[in-house]
Amino acid sequence: MKRFEDRVVMITGAGSGIGEAAARRFAAEGAKVVLIGRTQEKLARVAESIDGETLVRVADVSDGDAMNRLVEEVIDHYGQLDVLVNNAGVAQFGRVHEADVDDWKKVMSINVDGVFYASRAALPELLKTKGSIVNVSSVSGLGGNWGMSMYNASKGAVSNLTRAMALDYGEAGVRVNAVCPGLTRSELTTGVMENETLMKGFADRTPQGRAAESEEVGDVIVFLASHDARFVNGVNLPVDGGLMASNGQPRMG
Repeated sequence: MKRFEDRVVMITGAGSGIGEAAARRFAAEGAKVVLIGRTQEKLARVAESIDGETLVRVADVSDGDAMNRLVEEVIDHYGQLDVLVNNAGVAQFGRVHEADVDDWKKVMSINVDGVFYASRAALPELLKTKGSIVNVSSVSGLGGNWGMSMYNASKGAVSNLTRAMALDYGEAGVRVNAVCPGLTRSELTTGVMENETLMKGFADRTPQGRAAESEEVGDVIVFLASHDARFVNGVNLPVDGGLMASNGQPRMG
């Protein structure tokens, strides 16, 4: 399948995990993929291992001017932009009264400001191509977690920003959706993956009994950006093995 032939896709946080997996799938389906992140070495490794055309750019998504310049570079290089994937994100733990203010600012600047700045920069071009945005929110943007108030606040903002942009731009032909992964195997979740007690808890709560692989989330991102999802707009789609299907009560049978 070459659903993205002659299309240009920009992915933030593309140096590992979900962003890398999405980049591979887009490239496999013919896209020219712009890999964005903060570490040149990681991006270069991904680019070298992808069978397809890529463009590597180091940038900080929390810098609005940098996002404006980045989109200008993409247009200068390719002449168009068809898909934006807002994947860059960080997580911090802690209850509100224990939270470090700098941690709060970091989480919000990357997880929320980053989505806003990249979208604001990309939308004039996406309006020309009738393209789409796929945000990476989280099941933590659909419900709360113990000890993750900062992350919950940021991903809740992403989920509702997704809905608002879908309303604002749908009539003009630009769709905006989000994936909401549960626990996903990636560089970001290494500490959790190494905690046997936590992993047993996740397995018990998830009907499919395991964490997601990055590719399983990346594939859904590609679907939402594709023509196959042409009437899907404003959706925050859980990719969680059935976790959000529960009403929260303990297993009774």
